[in-house]
Amino acid sequence: MATQSVLSSSPRIAPPCSSSPTKITSAAPLLLTSRSRSLSLSFPLRATVPGNLAFRVSSAPSRISTIRCALSPDLKNTLDKVVTSQKVVLFMKGTKDFPQCGFSNTVVQILNSLDVPYETINILENEVLRQGLKEYSSWPTFPQLYIDGEFFGGCDITVEAYKSGELQELLERAMCS
Repeated sequence: MATQSVLSSSPRIAPPCSSSPTKITSAAPLLLTSRSRSLSLSFPLRATVPGNLAFRVSSAPSRISTIRCALSPDLKNTLDKVVTSQKVVLFMKGTKDFPQCGFSNTVVQILNSLDVPYETINILENEVLRQGLKEYSSWPTFPQLYIDGEFFGGCDITVEAYKSGELQELLERAMCS
């Protein structure tokens, strides 16, 4: 497998300077409007499995006709908190234990090979989150990797940075900041 050959060529990074995890407890309400009614949703963020974060919709409509702007101010604030709450956050299809797309799997394998602590959020669980993230990052595809609160890139950028050693350097700086 090509991913395995990419992964075997690079050293692991040093463990993080601080091992104290950040607890995420915020919930952001989101107002969606369909043709017939308004619907208030909230996105509580909680760890479903250590290292895997999930957005859960408290009540969901059977159908939403239109979503004019997926990135509401409340969702943006929640995403700001999520990407700054951990040194490394990966928005992906599936989870780190069960990636549901080859690109997400590649980034998970890279991060695992570097022994870097990271959180994952499964974007397949919520369409509003998935569309909002595209606007938030100005990046149309997944996975999306955030390092030290900043959007780093998708799979191709992550693979290239890994091969060049740039990713390892950036992660080492992030873990010690």
